[in-house]
Amino acid sequence: MSKRIAFLASEAPVAQTARAALVARYGDTLPEKADVIVALGGDGFMLQTLHGTQPLDAPVYGMNRGTVGFLMNEYSETDLMERLEAAEEEVINPLSMQATCMDGSVHEALAINEVSVLRAGPQAAKLRITIDGRLRMEELVCDGALIATPAGSTAYNYSAHGPILPIGSDVLALTAIAPFRPRRWRGALVPKSARVRFEIINPEKRPVMAEADSRAVRNVRSVEIRSEMGVQHHILFDPGHGLEERLIREQFV
Repeated sequence: MSKRIAFLASEAPVAQTARAALVARYGDTLPEKADVIVALGGDGFMLQTLHGTQPLDAPVYGMNRGTVGFLMNEYSETDLMERLEAAEEEVINPLSMQATCMDGSVHEALAINEVSVLRAGPQAAKLRITIDGRLRMEELVCDGALIATPAGSTAYNYSAHGPILPIGSDVLALTAIAPFRPRRWRGALVPKSARVRFEIINPEKRPVMAEADSRAVRNVRSVEIRSEMGVQHHILFDPGHGLEERLIREQFV
């Protein structure tokens, strides 16, 4: 049975060329009417597509026309229908960020990879960490800290020396970015159900910004993060090349 496909592509010329070739071969439909959405680009575009199509029922199948392509499948024009029929589905929950700014405004966003709090001035940030209402660290002096999902654990989290988490694990990674005090703090694993709160110490002198999948909020005084269990993203992968395999493979390169 043929599927109605919506082809979305990043602005990169190689992605636009690929989209034109695939549309000529398979046709195209609106995302709202599609059985499956094919995203052409890199991981950044895949995150953009997942956020943009969140209300839709159609799963997203990515083909790499970017660089790393951790969330993408290999690109091919000739056997797309067969690959879609055989594809395996992964379901992931995003993080919910609630950032309160110095002026009292509150900003909310969802993040598939991670929510990070980052220093926004010349001095290190000072953070107080509370988990489920219980104070866990009185003061973390650092360039920042982040909470990463299993799907996002190989991205910024891994670059910051955080752990790679298996897909399906009920934990999140709390990772410090360039910690100064405690100097050798290795971060922590927290339950997926946890509510993590970062309070900014002396934010006037040490300004901090918050980011949810690179969407920034400046001049924050506190950030609360939790898993958004009411939202599910459905991603398709070729058999044997799903997120579980990719997460294992990343640890041996």
